[in-house]
Amino acid sequence: MKKVLIFGVGGFVGSHLATEFKNHGYDVYGSDRMSVHAIPDVDGTFVCDLNDTDSVKSIIALVRPTHIVNLAAVSNVGISWKIPRTTVDVNVCGSLNILEAVKDLDLDIKVLLVGSSEEYDITYGAINEETRLQARNPYGISKIMLEQFATLYREHYDMKVFHVRAFNHTGLGQTDSFVIPSWCKQVADISKSGKPGVMRVGNLNVSRDFSNVKDIVRAYRLIIESEKYNEVYNVGSGQSVSLKDLLDYIIGLSSQPITVETEPKLVRKGENPVICCDHSKITKDLGWEPEYNIFDTAKEVYDYYMNHA
Repeated sequence: MKKVLIFGVGGFVGSHLATEFKNHGYDVYGSDRMSVHAIPDVDGTFVCDLNDTDSVKSIIALVRPTHIVNLAAVSNVGISWKIPRTTVDVNVCGSLNILEAVKDLDLDIKVLLVGSSEEYDITYGAINEETRLQARNPYGISKIMLEQFATLYREHYDMKVFHVRAFNHTGLGQTDSFVIPSWCKQVADISKSGKPGVMRVGNLNVSRDFSNVKDIVRAYRLIIESEKYNEVYNVGSGQSVSLKDLLDYIIGLSSQPITVETEPKLVRKGENPVICCDHSKITKDLGWEPEYNIFDTAKEVYDYYMNHA
């Protein structure tokens, strides 16, 4: 019987990943540090702070999953600057509690840990898995640390620990502290007001590789179902989109005149000017390719905000 345990199931990616696994024959269990309401496609949930060693171990011993995916993280780069120590505690130490529990329980479990394109050095070309790692923010640094521990446990304890470097992803359910939901919500609010409006943005002079979350979770499943735990895979759309072009598209969804103003606190120092994923490795090895584009995804998010208060 295939059984997956998702830590951080109450977050943005969690429900999408639960559905992906359920649709492919898994029993799905989830954990989150806050009480989680019933989530579609999740057979059972637990409340657990990932930094509570005993709680993590108890849940894994109870569920006895065949697969574990850890989504619990401080995942916002901007927030990581404000809480660097907490970022390391959650992203690294929390994941170590999972690895230690699996090791101590001596269970044959595949574990997927999620890294980021923020691990990479600044580059203007497409980023493949051989591109130099040189994170420039606390979030990215924590993910490099996590990847190093994944390698350590894999090599020293012969554990099946997978690591993926995921590029930006968005979709329904992502909070408006992230750029695309923020813009879609602002424009939708102006549209519903029936009056001209002003929206506030950060740095538009960058290009980013955005994926639909449904493409990302499909990649996670394919990776953890494989035996490629000695490999690291990039997961991204393979297309770098100018934030200005994306903003113009979202504004164009509204019939109201909209003025754009730069909000200094939204502009981060040391940003990579261009981020673009080379996903040729996962495409070659596992047959994964993106099925959605970012403009259709943004329209879906905008429509959500138009139809909800």
